[in-house]
Amino acid sequence: MKNRTPDTVETAPDTVDTVQTAPDAGEFAPSTGATAADADEIATRAGRQLPAHADLNLLRTFLAVYRTGTFTAAAPTLGLSQPTVTAQIRALEQQTGRELFTRLPRGVEPTHLAHELAAQIAGPLDALAALEGGGPSAGHTAPVHLAGPSELLCVRVLPALVPLVAEGVELRVTQGLPEPLLDEMRAGRHDLVITTRRPRGRTLDSVPLTDEEYVLVAAPAWARRIGGDVQADDLCAALRGIPLVTYAEDLPIVRRYWRTVLGKQLTSRAAVTVPNLYAVLSAVNAGAGFSVLPRSLCQDHLDSGRLTVLHEPGEPPLNTLFLVQRPGAETNPDVVRVRNTLQHAARDW
Repeated sequence: MKNRTPDTVETAPDTVDTVQTAPDAGEFAPSTGATAADADEIATRAGRQLPAHADLNLLRTFLAVYRTGTFTAAAPTLGLSQPTVTAQIRALEQQTGRELFTRLPRGVEPTHLAHELAAQIAGPLDALAALEGGGPSAGHTAPVHLAGPSELLCVRVLPALVPLVAEGVELRVTQGLPEPLLDEMRAGRHDLVITTRRPRGRTLDSVPLTDEEYVLVAAPAWARRIGGDVQADDLCAALRGIPLVTYAEDLPIVRRYWRTVLGKQLTSRAAVTVPNLYAVLSAVNAGAGFSVLPRSLCQDHLDSGRLTVLHEPGEPPLNTLFLVQRPGAETNPDVVRVRNTLQHAARDW
């Protein structure tokens, strides 16, 4: 079993959803091109858990809350206010006679009925939204909004997607940390997110994309000073006299390496802290000291001899990357193309 280094990025608290006053009637039911017949058809597919003449606006609001996990995050995706979303969910719960969401301090948790209802109506509502918006069936596609760690995007992801860009696929790429990016996805900002942790809950679908290996590296001059094939105790002692370069003061990646590979607590302080892993790579390559880096980021430097691996553990530390897709994003065929291309390319990462 290979060592896996769990991600330690702190989560950002979500907005607490509270009961608000009822909205104006004009905001409660925004204009839509959908007909009562559409609502009846969707109600039929939902196994008649809904009234015979279900309101499509209520169903859309339910699906947005189900997918985003909060009333607050669902509101901007619908063009509504948070009180309107709260009122519409209440109205739908009154019509069904069942509670659809359990209110929590940080958002809402779908009930068993909500999971069943979402599974039954998501397809028809997404298809209807594509028709109303001039979507894929009208021969048009929207840009694919993709997000993930900056280093991985630059080294692996964007090169893999170059053929799709040449074929006309449009990309809108954002870099960031896992939890903020997932929160933005729940709010509808991203179609696909590559993250170092699996999303909590059941509202976002994710699949393992690849395992990223981490290596302990330094410039060749420092490697010669340490010597080759040293044991953990000797290696830790030798490295105490070499400057440590890291991207954060709390040394998250290096601490995990010490704990999971060397079986020891890291006692050294950083000599140099920089904003990101690219800067770490640049400083270590220039001879500033040692660090722990993703192999994907420094492989070219290792192949050319500009960097040297200081330790070759029997089981290298790995961090699993996940590919997360926003519910409903598959109505854009280019999202599916990007997703499939990344999954195929990741086999060789």
